[in-house]
Amino acid sequence: MSERLIIAVPSKGRLMDQAAELFAKAGLELHKVGSQRGYRGEIAGFDDVEVVFVSASEITALLKAGRAHLGVTGEDLVRETMADADARVSLLVALGFGRADVVVAVPAAWIDVRRMADLEAAAMLFQRTHGRRLRVATKYMNLTRRFFAAKGVTGYRIVESLGATEGTPVAGAAELIVDITTTGTTLKANGLKVLDDGVILKSQAHLVASKLAPWTPQAEAMRDKIKAKLASASGSR
Repeated sequence: MSERLIIAVPSKGRLMDQAAELFAKAGLELHKVGSQRGYRGEIAGFDDVEVVFVSASEITALLKAGRAHLGVTGEDLVRETMADADARVSLLVALGFGRADVVVAVPAAWIDVRRMADLEAAAMLFQRTHGRRLRVATKYMNLTRRFFAAKGVTGYRIVESLGATEGTPVAGAAELIVDITTTGTTLKANGLKVLDDGVILKSQAHLVASKLAPWTPQAEAMRDKIKAKLASASGSR
């Protein structure tokens, strides 16, 4: 591994643009090295920092393995991909973009199901009536399992969602979903409602530090400098 501090940032899409904008505001100009389609970069004036532009899933993998010191990614992905997240990483700065809630949503027509406790009762009735468990469509399988277990909900099975999760109940592929939402508009358009106690996580992008990376005194000093600049630019305390 390079002796320089390695920071992983999103390589495409809105998160990449928002990260670049915030870094620039903080006086940390991100630049790609070589081809604009490449994945290596730098921060202008920070010779001891190496930037890698990778996908969101790769960022969490690098942090989890300690192959990057810092990363910019959503808390939802951190919690989904790392059961032991608090032992592997630290969330240093909430960056104020990429906001989304991970929620449990059921058909709005289920008027008697308002809370997770109601969902367990509905699951028991559903199994007696239909001879099978409620299907929960989601991309967040680990967050779903942990949350449902904490709430005492057992009468379900997960259906992995590979497309538009909010459309699966209407399509008959699932009875309810766990998905991210920002305004709730798409959920309502698909006839769904969020349970009163069904917010699993209020997520946003964070500057995340790996606890398993090789932290030299020089890397720690650079981490603290980057953290302070991003905290000031994002308005985080």
